Amino acid sequence: MATTISVNKQTVKELLGTGKETPFVIPEYQRPYSWTKEEVQVLFDDLWEFTERKGGAEQNGTYFLGSIVSYKNDNGEQEIIDGQQRITTLFLLLRAIYTKLQDSAGKSDEKANFFVKEIEPTIWRIGKLNGKVDYSNILLESKVIRNEGNEILKDILKTGKADAKAEDNYSINYLLLQKLFADKIASDILGTAVYNFVYAILNQAILLPITADDQDTALTIFSTLNDRGMPLSDADIFKAKIYNQLSNEEKKDFIDQWKNLDEEANNTNETIQQLFYYYMFYLRALEGNIDTTIQGVRKYYLDEKCKRLFEKDLMHNLKVILDMWKVIKNHISFENQAWSTNQEILKTLDTLSSYPNEFWKYPVIIFYLKYYKTNTFENDFIVFLHKLAEVIFTVYLEFSTVSAIKGDIIKLNVDILKTNKPNFNFKYYKTQNLGDKIKEPHSKSVRMLLKMIAYDAKEQASLLPDRWEIEHIFPQKWSSSYFPKDYTNEYIEKKIEHIGNKTPFEKKLNIKASNNYFNEKKKEYKQSKIAITKEMSEFPHEWQLEDIEERDIRISDAIIKLFNKWDNEYKNITEIKAIPTEEDLAKIAEFKAKGFI
Repeated sequence: MATTISVNKQTVKELLGTGKETPFVIPEYQRPYSWTKEEVQVLFDDLWEFTERKGGAEQNGTYFLGSIVSYKNDNGEQEIIDGQQRITTLFLLLRAIYTKLQDSAGKSDEKANFFVKEIEPTIWRIGKLNGKVDYSNILLESKVIRNEGNEILKDILKTGKADAKAEDNYSINYLLLQKLFADKIASDILGTAVYNFVYAILNQAILLPITADDQDTALTIFSTLNDRGMPLSDADIFKAKIYNQLSNEEKKDFIDQWKNLDEEANNTNETIQQLFYYYMFYLRALEGNIDTTIQGVRKYYLDEKCKRLFEKDLMHNLKVILDMWKVIKNHISFENQAWSTNQEILKTLDTLSSYPNEFWKYPVIIFYLKYYKTNTFENDFIVFLHKLAEVIFTVYLEFSTVSAIKGDIIKLNVDILKTNKPNFNFKYYKTQNLGDKIKEPHSKSVRMLLKMIAYDAKEQASLLPDRWEIEHIFPQKWSSSYFPKDYTNEYIEKKIEHIGNKTPFEKKLNIKASNNYFNEKKKEYKQSKIAITKEMSEFPHEWQLEDIEERDIRISDAIIKLFNKWDNEYKNITEIKAIPTEEDLAKIAEFKAKGFI
């Protein structure tokens, strides 16, 4: 179905008046009203200045207030995606004006009475049979999650009163608008300026409502237009959808869970949104989905009336995924989870983290989620990680693109849920001439190769320091006079980029070593906590191009030997067919019923 977008310039009176048929709603996933007194003052002053210069009943100017992005939701409401601060302030402004004009209208002021009648249908529903204002039936409602201001806004628009001691933005801004308008009335000697001002707000202040036919389109428009701050994330939408379908008793626990998960994710340099993305691959695998087209995370979870969001174990599984990242990124260990202190596992995960795209993460997450409670998990996990690293690194050395492993990773994800020994039948997995590819790696694969040889050293008991750089043993800046004349610059430059001339080196020490020649650098190498770099401080003579060639061979042989070892480990592991849990079976049955499988 084609997407429909409606853009129709409207005055404030025209736009707000549409609320009688399709009322405005600030949805749950929006952030609370945040305009301050300064922003309200600027808006009021700008509108007043416009009226004096170009607006009012005798002039034809227009004042552009900006765009409002919305869509008509299933409840027949205009769900505001962008512009909630502006439209909320307009409601408060018109309510402040209305409250003040009511006093004058009661004194037979025709103009005041006229504008009272003009404002009423922009804020409230009017009885179709009696023409009376229903002050409790407001055309704007805020549903922002756990925001006390929702009721405050409703009460202000209903009663026209705000607590002078209140500290919320609704009350503060409403009281300011009342004062600003009252001051203008007091200084309006001829009694016409304020009415021109009200006329200009209603009839000459222009908004550009952009209406989409669905939420996804409206959010896309918002993300494209928004350059003023943090756009709404998919996670904001998910939170609101989940919250909305919970009982009152469940809502508080859910918000506490969400808040804790959000804080912990941020402390791990992750986001809740990313956790949802990771979990999507687990659910796709459970569905048996091997389609290489990865749909957007929002569309995936909102499909079929958000059924995937409403699974009872969703938050638990997101937390499990996050706990795994805490171990990988923050080096946190968990009681009764021996794998979280297993140095071989931690080293392999650290090596995998240098893989130049994210596709290594998805099978790791799926394997972890599926098997972390099993008795043999620690051993199974390390063997699986070794095999994964061996396969994808081998492929990457030949084909440095995502497409080389994408389809095979997605198939692997599905197979992981069937067995602890899934099939690594990767299309581009070839071990011929692997040594040459290791010796002359492309730049994006160097870090992972250096981690492999660093961790293969028996002396390397701990993880590498967080901040290390790729050190060129023979410096990148050199004098051609150092070499025999039969060495061309092209040859030398190529040799310097070989793996044999590189080693991991702490950033601080690398800065000190700079581009000095080898004998000077050895003093800094000796301070290194990285075993293979520290070992270089004992090298017996000046570093030559021939030494690069020799180290090339040693490194490539070591990595090939390591890969063979990992491959044999995997061949010899005992395969256990996975038995689907009750939760898995329930999900699979649900997915089949919905046509996902």
